[in-house]
Amino acid sequence: MNNLQQTLIVFKPDAIQRGIVGEVLSRFEKMGLKIVGMKMLNPDEQHYYHHYETIGKMVSRRGEAQFKVQLGAMQEGPVIAAVLEGVEVVAVVRKMVGATNTKEALPGTIRGDYAHASLDYVNEHGVALPTVLHASGDPEEAKAEIIHWFSGNEIHSDYQTVHEKFTQPKKSHK
Repeated sequence: MNNLQQTLIVFKPDAIQRGIVGEVLSRFEKMGLKIVGMKMLNPDEQHYYHHYETIGKMVSRRGEAQFKVQLGAMQEGPVIAAVLEGVEVVAVVRKMVGATNTKEALPGTIRGDYAHASLDYVNEHGVALPTVLHASGDPEEAKAEIIHWFSGNEIHSDYQTVHEKFTQPKKSHK
């Protein structure tokens, strides 16, 4: 079984406007994850609808009202989408990011360190949950999201990082 995976993260407008993208991105690099794609863009509502509902099923999980608030918040500015690669990277990134309900995100996680509103608060006040970034929920979702956000020629996994020297199987010399 090949545990080498790719996952999508999207730095939301709140992360960009707060100027914390580099600080957060460096956490993934320090973990040894490989950046294989990255770009800044300003997607339209249709792009976000496909991401949050067609792939993520947000309406069924959180309701139509929160879905519309989220779509609006995501269009408040540009976002930075990135594809990270590593061993079991989807689970590793989810653990590093922390709980979606930022009230439950542990200190040391990205959301635990950079966000503090709760789902109860945002639902009561009709505002978006400032979670800093989106991270794919599972390997299947990651594949669908990466295809949605990146074309094949925008992914560059053919270079090697120093960290890979210690995590990739050794080639036999026969």
